[in-house]
Amino acid sequence: MKWYAQEHDIMLDIINGVQDHVHCLMRLKTTQCVADVIGTIKGESSYWVNKNVILHDELFEWQDGYGVISISPEQINGVRKYIYNQEIHHQNTSIGDELKTLNFTKNINKPRPSGLS
Repeated sequence: MKWYAQEHDIMLDIINGVQDHVHCLMRLKTTQCVADVIGTIKGESSYWVNKNVILHDELFEWQDGYGVISISPEQINGVRKYIYNQEIHHQNTSIGDELKTLNFTKNINKPRPSGLS
């Protein structure tokens, strides 16, 4: 995936996943739209999986949506460590529980204010 990101000028620092979700650390240019970058990564990775991995007569598809968290430069090393150790972290904490702890779930699926896309 890193070569594909580089090919599309996406600065992907680290990516790791567990059974039900993936975390990525990336840097976006001011000219890049989050939705476009995520769409590119999801599109190519699902294409690759469906071409190269047998999934018992099913096609691999990503779930709809995604979450984005902005971090400061001081947090980069901690986030890298978290993503690298994601499997260990999620042995005891599900993504749902983690989102509740971080209080992110209160705004999921709420309509956006008018004028925002």
